Amino acid sequence: MTEIIKDKNGNVLKRAEILPYLDFAKRAAHHVRGDVRIVPQAWSPQLQNKRDVLIYLPPSYATSEKKYPVLYMQDGQNLFDHLTAYAGQDWQVDETMERLSADGYEAIVVGIYHGGDARLNEYNPFPGKWHSLGNEYVQFLCESLKPFIDRNFRTHTEPNATGILGSSMGGLISLYAFFNRPDIFGLCGAMSPSLFVGRGAMLKYAREAQFHVGKIYLDNGTREPSARPLFELLREKGYRLRTDLKYVAERGGHHTESAWARRLPGAVRFLLKEWKEKGAAGIP
Repeated sequence: MTEIIKDKNGNVLKRAEILPYLDFAKRAAHHVRGDVRIVPQAWSPQLQNKRDVLIYLPPSYATSEKKYPVLYMQDGQNLFDHLTAYAGQDWQVDETMERLSADGYEAIVVGIYHGGDARLNEYNPFPGKWHSLGNEYVQFLCESLKPFIDRNFRTHTEPNATGILGSSMGGLISLYAFFNRPDIFGLCGAMSPSLFVGRGAMLKYAREAQFHVGKIYLDNGTREPSARPLFELLREKGYRLRTDLKYVAERGGHHTESAWARRLPGAVRFLLKEWKEKGAAGIP
């Protein structure tokens, strides 16, 4: 599948190809489960750079006409394939979603590769120690990537069907996007978010942001900095425990890919609970 992107005069600007991931990888050692595709070197006009984007489709996608919620996840290298993941440990998103799909938790997952050396800048929305490109990154997600996904796949496009998830700095930018673009994101998962950035600027930003209806999942391990101050702030802001807000402190958990892989199923179940119930009720 190829989407040709043209300017207003009809000139071809970019060709965005959507390929089967394993066909693109061309190495037997690469391993993913289910239907995972790749957009190689997707162009970001906001950041003026390219990155690979992975797309996981749930098992029923090929045999149904229904639409699906979408989860946009950061650090795409680390999500599906151990050969591309940091330290060889991936999040096993494909295996997790295949299992959860059998229980009715179905979603399209979009894994966005980070910007390499620009990762800290792109995931940082606040001025300070690192140059901030967080606003441009969020604009890329909202103005370029999401419209592309919605054009090419059967998606529910409304905010309560659109989630953003990440860990560490990816958790920070996910929280920022949730509060910055309530017109786009109604679901947020922040695992071990880097709340220290900008001397705790995310807490101030969340406190001052206008409340909007949505669901937020927060977590951390007990052997890393705690996200509890943000959890308490969000409760005071009006997010309801176990309905709009969930916080997990994993005993003995470290700041690692394997820890986030362990906690991912619980995050997905919480964020997609209403969509599972709609599916069980036969609502397309």
